[in-house]
This record gives sequence, C-alpha cells and structure tokens, in this order.
Amino acid sequence: MSTMGESEAVSGDRPAADRAGAERVPGSVSPLGGIPATPLLHGAPVSADHPSGRVRADTGPVSLFSGMPLEEIAERAGLKRIDVLAWRDFDDPEAGGSELHAHRVITAWSAAGLDVSMTTSSVPDGRRVIRRDGYRVIRRAGRYSVFPRSIVSGAVGRIGTGDGVVEIWNGMPFFSPVWSRSPQITFLHHVHAEMWKMVLPRGLAELGHALEHRIAPPFYRRSRIVTLSHSSKAEIVERLHLPADRISVTPPGVEPRFSPGGERSPVPLVVAVGRLVPVKRFHLLVEALVRLKTTHPELRAVIAGEGYERSGLEALIRGHGAASWIELPGFVDDDALIDLYRSAWVVASSSLREGWGMTVTEAGACGTPSVATRIGGHEDAVADGVSGILVDGTDDLVAALDAVLRDEVLRRRLGNGALEHASRLTWDATARGTLAALGSEALSRHT
Repeated sequence: MSTMGESEAVSGDRPAADRAGAERVPGSVSPLGGIPATPLLHGAPVSADHPSGRVRADTGPVSLFSGMPLEEIAERAGLKRIDVLAWRDFDDPEAGGSELHAHRVITAWSAAGLDVSMTTSSVPDGRRVIRRDGYRVIRRAGRYSVFPRSIVSGAVGRIGTGDGVVEIWNGMPFFSPVWSRSPQITFLHHVHAEMWKMVLPRGLAELGHALEHRIAPPFYRRSRIVTLSHSSKAEIVERLHLPADRISVTPPGVEPRFSPGGERSPVPLVVAVGRLVPVKRFHLLVEALVRLKTTHPELRAVIAGEGYERSGLEALIRGHGAASWIELPGFVDDDALIDLYRSAWVVASSSLREGWGMTVTEAGACGTPSVATRIGGHEDAVADGVSGILVDGTDDLVAALDAVLRDEVLRRRLGNGALEHASRLTWDATARGTLAALGSEALSRHT
C-alpha cells in the first residue's frame, strides 16, 4: 500500500527527489457542457474559503510555533533526537510519494541539527544501516516482518526512546501510540479503503480493511495525526472516526526545479505520471484518450512510470491500435520528467485514491494545468476551475480534456492558475508544520 496515495513525484517508479486570486474573468462560461464552470482566477492572494485556498495549513494547537524556523521549534519543544518508523525506505524500488515526503521532511530536520533515525524494511541488495542526507536509516526486517518486529522492539525499549516518535501509517500500522513512551505523532496521508481489494486476495483484503477501519483507529484517537490535505482530513474523520481536533493539515512541498521553461509540444500532448498499479486506473485514461483521438487526430500521450500493470496496459493500447501515439516510456529521469511536464498541454490523473496529487502540483509548477478525478487529495492539489478541472467519471474526463486541448485561452488561464497554486507549496513549510505538530505534543507533556 502507499500513503501519498501513490501520488509520487516519480521518474517511473522511483521518486524524483533528488525528486489563485480573487478577480473573476469576465464572461467565463462552461466549456464542458454539463460540467459547471468555475470562475478562472488570477493574481491576487486567495481567500481562505476559496477552493484554491486549501493549500493553507490547518495545524490547530501547533500555531504557537507560527513563523518559527526549525531550530527554534526544536529548542522550544526540547526535541533533539527523533525516531521515525516507516514501511519502505526511500531507496526501495517501489518507493513513492510517502517516501519522498518522509525523506524531504527529515532531511530538513537533520539539516536543522536534529538527530533523526528511521527504522524501516530492508532494500534488495542494500546495506542494513546507511546514512543519507544527515539522517540514519536502519533496515531492520523484511517487507512485512518489519511491523511485528518494530512493535516488539518499541515495547521493550530498543527503539522509540528519543525525544519524539514519528510513525508513518501506510496501510499497516505500527501501533506506536500503544508502546511509545515519547511524544508521538502519526503521518497518515489518506485512507486506503478500496485499495486493499485492488492489491490483495479477498481474505487478506478484508483483514487489511478491518485493521485499518476498525481495529487500529481506537488506538490512535489520542494521537496527533498529520495529513496532507483538508479532503484527506475529512475522509479520515468520516471513515476512521478519528477526532477532527487531533488532525493537523500540512501540505507537501514542490521541488524548486519544477518551473516553467522549454517549449510546448507542437501537437496536443497529454501526460500522466505514476506507478502502473490498479489504484491509478490508467486503463480509464487510455479509454478516454482513444475517444479523444477521433476529435484530436494529432493527439499524443505519454504515461510515464513502471509497475506490474504494464503488460496489461500495453495489451489494452495495442488492442485499440494506439501504440503509435500512446507511449509508455517506463522510468524517466528527473530532467526528462520536467521536460514532459513543460511540453504537455495538460497533465491527467484518473486515480481512485490520493493523499495529495503530487504530479499535478509538480506539473502546475511548470505552468501546466491538470484534469483529475474528484477525489480526496486532488480536491486540494487542484484548485477546480483555477489550476485545473476536477471530473466525475470517464465521460467527464473526456469532456474536460477535450475542452482544455481545444481552447487555448482556457488552457493558458488554467496554466497561470496552476503556477500560482503550486507556488504556495514549499518543503520548508512542510518540515516546519510537521515538526510543530510534534513539538506541540512534546510541550503538552510538560503542561
């Protein structure tokens, strides 16, 4: 399973870590027929009640650290040594958005002088202990045995003895609120819900769903939860019944190198990026693209990423006779990924579930608008009608992509909105917001 909803900033299946205003446009009308138009906005700061204002953090009691640099937050909260528990390491071949998020956050913490150690699962052919960008990684066990072994190690005091504990709840929990003796927070990027049955056999899927929805949540009711988006927070409250006042929202950042530049493709180009796994529903995007080809004969598409659904997608594309214009390049390096974003006319996501749509905000930072499914995570990563268009179902996906490809004025307006929307997202703010959440828990121990 994954946490940023498989919403990784990816070059193929490897994370690329090393990867708007308040003025109504006169006369804006819906180019989408049955899809209502949202005013396209430009320039000025966004009000808190506007959809694009959702990039604001919502950290509740951690506001007492507002504006402080990392070093001051750590000093005030008495945080020097932090233990992090994660399912997968950043070097894992299947690492995605969750691993990118953890890497960026704890790299910033380490640069601020904190002693950070991450306990995670083993990596094929990787060393057991490494140091990366200032923090230590301990690969303690196998892909699934890491959970029981870490729980036992925590219970007997071999891990989790620092000034703070951070658990990354990535489908399967570590139950750190049960055994942690230190101030503790939990990163929970989204609820996995339907993803269980998409990747596991029926019996295991039912067990995973029960663990996530019924067994684990009572143990986390008093834990400070940190999630990426307001839509994910609402879903956590609704599905897991965790208290809203214990959930902080801290959006992810966008790498500075994602920026405008280069030239757009001379022909209509739709780009999608992500792992080729069921939750991404790339088969729906392929079906939509085939329908669009009849009205956009020069259309080209690139779906960048690797994953175990590759052969099925290749067969689907061949079956439609689309292999000459729908490309599956697999892994692309960082430079190629940026070139794809910059050359695309629009970036598309047909995903069923995301914690945050990282690919759409990366593309937005390159000035490229998006068309994405209306799901938790996308509802914050995309400012509907401002930086892109949110859709419900394949027919709407086709209609929205058609409108953006057909209407250059709409495309430019959404591109400008996407650039503005993405400009608010920085990893420095993410690192400060997450450390402030941990700091607030540490201070509460002393009051």
